[in-house]
Amino acid sequence: MAEVNEVKKETVAPDAQASKKPSFKDKKGDRKPVRREDSEFDKRVVSVRRVQKVVKGGRTLRFSALVVVGDGKGKVGIALGKAKEVSLAIEKATTMAKKSMVKVPMVDGSIPHETIGKFSSTRILMFPAPAGTGVIAGGSTRAVLELAGIKDIVTKRHGSSNKINCVKATMNGLMSMRTKEEIAARRGKSVDEI
Repeated sequence: MAEVNEVKKETVAPDAQASKKPSFKDKKGDRKPVRREDSEFDKRVVSVRRVQKVVKGGRTLRFSALVVVGDGKGKVGIALGKAKEVSLAIEKATTMAKKSMVKVPMVDGSIPHETIGKFSSTRILMFPAPAGTGVIAGGSTRAVLELAGIKDIVTKRHGSSNKINCVKATMNGLMSMRTKEEIAARRGKSVDEI
């Protein structure tokens, strides 16, 4: 009798293990696939603010997120997203920032020439710097410059210190720059003639 029980145990055990494995896989398979961020772009949340709108029934509370997205190789974009939850606002802003990316001219890890970025009452002065200087800039300006891939630059802010204004002024300054090659092509001359 003991031998028969042992034989039964041996035959039942592998079947039980075989039946357990597919059920475990089925449970994993029921999960929704996780959406992952594009690894080629880095994002940085510059500010999250709570904003209110007064309506007839009272106040509606929402969140506003300012996000900077860049690839560290000369492309950068900014956007402002609003939603009822912080995570949704950040997701919206990230999506919009990826759509609004622009190419920033760079020369040896710095900017090609001095420029002033203006937005509202904020002015950002940007100066090219020699290799090894690093990014000398404030928090919101630094986020844009680092994600754009600029390694050496000196900046100075004048006027309003509002983070949204600073980021937009920095973007305006970066977009206003031109390299020697671009200027020569526009004039129809060679770089040596200029």
